[in-house]
Amino acid sequence: MATVEERLQRLEDLHELQQLRATYCQHLDDGRWEELADLFTADGAFVGLATARGRSELIEFFAGLQDGPLSAWWHFSANETLEIDGDRASGQTWLWQPCVVDGESQIAAGRYADQMAREADGRWRFVERRVTFFWWGPLAEGWDRGRFGFPPAAEAADPVQAAK
Repeated sequence: MATVEERLQRLEDLHELQQLRATYCQHLDDGRWEELADLFTADGAFVGLATARGRSELIEFFAGLQDGPLSAWWHFSANETLEIDGDRASGQTWLWQPCVVDGESQIAAGRYADQMAREADGRWRFVERRVTFFWWGPLAEGWDRGRFGFPPAAEAADPVQAAK
């Protein structure tokens, strides 16, 4: 059985890793690019819409998205898992992202797969944050038309449409 100190360290690590993930979403949504990049190791990477490695590339990539087609976004994450092995951790968390793309309200859902490390300063940081989108499209069209044979949310909520 783990000692009290080991169990306490695990709880502290879990809390710090959860805070890392939440802070990522807050900095991303607030456009705090340098603070966001500092959540990654010096050679840390974001992999998804493109790959950005290192803090300078991360700042350029995220700022470029919001200066380009993605004029606004809000990131919500939940259902997280974490595995800790000493100074390394990994896990997944689900993503729900309302956003504005080229002036149009859109919605996206996906999953982050994370690799994290505790650095010499004692802080946990992302080594890699990889996003996989399950779907992304105009909000007006509802959720992922036809997925699993169900109608989009807008039609399912309308009894006249649901009866068809």
